[in-house]
Amino acid sequence: MRVHVTTVVQSCFAALRRIRSMRHVLPRHALLTLVHALIVGKVDYCNSLLAGMSVQLHDRLQSVLNAAARLIFTARRTDHISPLLRDLHWLCVHERVKFKLCVLAYRCLHCTAPPYLADDLFRTSADGNRRHLRSADSPTLVVRFTRRSATVRFPWQLHVLGTVFHQLSGTRHHFCHSGAA
Repeated sequence: MRVHVTTVVQSCFAALRRIRSMRHVLPRHALLTLVHALIVGKVDYCNSLLAGMSVQLHDRLQSVLNAAARLIFTARRTDHISPLLRDLHWLCVHERVKFKLCVLAYRCLHCTAPPYLADDLFRTSADGNRRHLRSADSPTLVVRFTRRSATVRFPWQLHVLGTVFHQLSGTRHHFCHSGAA
């Protein structure tokens, strides 16, 4: 994970230096398009795998977004960054990771995700072994562990965000793709 973050940070700062050199000839909408394509896209790539990352790695990725926001608004390094990020409608890195996991889980529960993901994520109440437990009434999600499970942090993060999914409607569960919806 550290190697991935280091590579992303280095390539993003290199792209920011190139964009900064032509900032004066670009209109604002073109500058925003470049930053979204070259910087935000790299930061968001595979960020769902960064769930549970260390604060140090989080801060390094956040510094990229902060520098991009300062470049867009031509702000000084001493200016507050929160209003700039709010004006751009950008989330912090850890919030981006949580949001991506929430969207992924939502898509799995509503059968719009690929079958290889949706078949392994389901509500606790849909698990036949847990149906009679008190945890069956809780709004948590279960990830079936298989040999193809990508990471251990993924189910942990979904468990932490389980209360968000309590609001989800519908009774569909992990059998959507097998035809028994």
